[in-house]
Amino acid sequence: MRSVATIAFAGLCALSALAPLAFESSASGHVIAGFPGWPTSFEGRKLTPLPLTAIEARFQQNFPGRVGRFSDGKREIVIRWVDQGTRKLHASSDCFKANGYQLTVQPVQITGNERWSGFIAMRGTQKLEVRERISDGRGGQWSDVSAWYWAAQLGQTNGPWWAITVAQNVGS
Repeated sequence: MRSVATIAFAGLCALSALAPLAFESSASGHVIAGFPGWPTSFEGRKLTPLPLTAIEARFQQNFPGRVGRFSDGKREIVIRWVDQGTRKLHASSDCFKANGYQLTVQPVQITGNERWSGFIAMRGTQKLEVRERISDGRGGQWSDVSAWYWAAQLGQTNGPWWAITVAQNVGS
């Protein structure tokens, strides 16, 4: 009986190892199907693609989606397209804290029918106003990554999702 279980386990492991070969994958090794491409404008302003920073490029490895960085001439916008619920999508405040910024949480902003979480990030003389949100394209939106994650895990929303972070220099 034990040998049958061992053979079955080995067979499942072999199938699991071969399964990724049946799909086309991105450079990060994750299957990307249905990516619609990056938007060309945001809030009425043309987006110019920027190269990913080293931190963003490292973040994108094994990320279940894509990461793009853009400028609208005034602000920097990081857009993450995610095709499955994951703990790898985290709040941008985590990145700012990890890079030595001091954060001051701001109240949730409501712009039209969009809810944005936000904070002020300060490091040295640099002061940034940052806001972010996640949406599913069907009216679902979250200003909190944890709330989005649990909604995805409980089947209350289905991907893909867009996570947008907007940072604007507001002086010192």
